[in-house]
Amino acid sequence: MTDKKVSATRPVTEDREQYHLEVKEGDVAKSVLIPGDPQRVERISSLWDSTREVAMHRQFVTHTGKYKGADISACSTGIGGPGTAIVIEELANVGADTFLRVGSCATLKEDIEIGDIIISTAAVRLDGTSKQYVRPEYPASASYEVVLAFVEAAETLGLTYHLGISASTDSFYLGQSRPGFGGYTQSMSETLIEDLTRANVANFEMEAATLFTLGNIFGFRTGAACAVYANRVRDEFEVKGELDVIKCGNEAVK
Repeated sequence: MTDKKVSATRPVTEDREQYHLEVKEGDVAKSVLIPGDPQRVERISSLWDSTREVAMHRQFVTHTGKYKGADISACSTGIGGPGTAIVIEELANVGADTFLRVGSCATLKEDIEIGDIIISTAAVRLDGTSKQYVRPEYPASASYEVVLAFVEAAETLGLTYHLGISASTDSFYLGQSRPGFGGYTQSMSETLIEDLTRANVANFEMEAATLFTLGNIFGFRTGAACAVYANRVRDEFEVKGELDVIKCGNEAVK
């Protein structure tokens, strides 16, 4: 982004370089994997046939390349809905129309193992970002064809996967029924897991609701697959399954 004065409504340069991502038309593929972690972008693109770094600005790292003959990009969102919305808006401005989240989550189901993959069919909108786009009754549902692509990829790779509804929160701590600093809590946080489990919600994560809501509003294809790092019912946590969900995302684009 240059120092030249531009519109504050849609701050882009004359060649349409986007303010936050610093990408422009031709920099990204139609299909983009969107992890939260910037370091995960390099892990994703390391499995491609070819790759180039397009941009690295703030929390947003963008790579573009080829995977098994398909054009593909990856761009990190950072944690939560606000960064996710920025990524979707700015990637769409330069030609992307399919967004596949590959991330991590905590399951609310006792029988789902750490390291398994949960493919989201929809999301409970416990975030704030999606509510700034549309009223809270509006559904946050994944695109059928992207869900199917994730399923086919997982089966091709021999991965253990589950389909389910995710709950997207803005807070990793109280928002996901963990105590805050000094043990601080609220009654709504203490009963949240029980309430969501009764409603057959599969997992906590922090981006899918924003992704799906914006996808439905703007007509984009969206989906999310997350490696299970935690089982909240059994109170277990282990970083496991990241490479599996990365492979699943790449294969889903192909």
